[in-house]
Amino acid sequence: MKKIIVFLSVISLLTSCNNDDSEMISIDNPEITLHIPSEFPEVNSFVSLNKPTKYGVELGEKLFSEKRFSTDNTISCSSCHIQSNAFADHNPQAIGIEGRVGLRNAPSLQNLMFMKFYNWDGSKLQLETQPLVPIITHEEMDSSILEVIEKIKDDPAYKDLFQKTFGDESITPERIYKSIAQFEYTLISSNSKYDKVKRNEGESFTTSEAKGYETFQQKCASCHGTELFTDQSFRNIGFPVNTNTNEAGRGRVTGLASDYMSFRVPTLRNIEYTAPYGSFGQFSTLKSVLDYFDNGVLEANNLDPVFKNNGNKIPLTEEEKSNLISFMKTLTDNHFLEN
Repeated sequence: MKKIIVFLSVISLLTSCNNDDSEMISIDNPEITLHIPSEFPEVNSFVSLNKPTKYGVELGEKLFSEKRFSTDNTISCSSCHIQSNAFADHNPQAIGIEGRVGLRNAPSLQNLMFMKFYNWDGSKLQLETQPLVPIITHEEMDSSILEVIEKIKDDPAYKDLFQKTFGDESITPERIYKSIAQFEYTLISSNSKYDKVKRNEGESFTTSEAKGYETFQQKCASCHGTELFTDQSFRNIGFPVNTNTNEAGRGRVTGLASDYMSFRVPTLRNIEYTAPYGSFGQFSTLKSVLDYFDNGVLEANNLDPVFKNNGNKIPLTEEEKSNLISFMKTLTDNHFLEN
């Protein structure tokens, strides 16, 4: 009986120690409190499985800027996703190692934790599975995750951060992906002039901005809806077509003719700083996009009804175009772009 009591006491002590270790890790690497606007959509269901933590975000940001992700150590995620451009760049199509030109324009990275699809064609539903795409793509980093791990596994700074984030120094593909996603989940843009006007924080629209907002609600909000300024749908809006044989838009993912050359509706937040516009940078300015809509878009069997039912165009006067651009500039969040 005495032996049993001693045995139970040892088990209790070990359990207590284990609990203390677990608690120590959670205290040392606490979850980050993110300020999520009440008007924003619900977060992606996968976020709850990988909540941003103090060191997870720090590690993810470091990995995001790591040029050793590319086979020749020249390109990182941040090479194409530049903060001052709302984590996009100014190239019509992404530029990878050795100046290789990618298939598509680098999309901006903002409010990703609220998105249901990632990439122009929505090929990824979970942010944690997205980083592998640029790593292995020939036109981008042209590497492999095992090659990346081999390059960084003996780096003291990474050993320290993986230890602080996950409890040991082990560097695995899953941990790399989760850390990058944690950093990207923190990229929330919700402090533009538009947001301040909506929150009654002392800002007000100019006459041009107010008229532009009115036109936006009438002619644009059906696609660029919600506070994300995208309804996250896939649409063929008759933009000039990328003739690269690898391109089919959403059709690459679904295999459906009805999805051919349909792309995810982009957010308009920080749109002032994300030119050029379109899946492969077809338009250099916002004015050229609006002119194209006004003059008439390309015919297609699956052209979106917004255009199909209106003579393949969205009629806009020159004043409406000017006012729309004024309004879209109120979606610029300087705090997001600079901090």
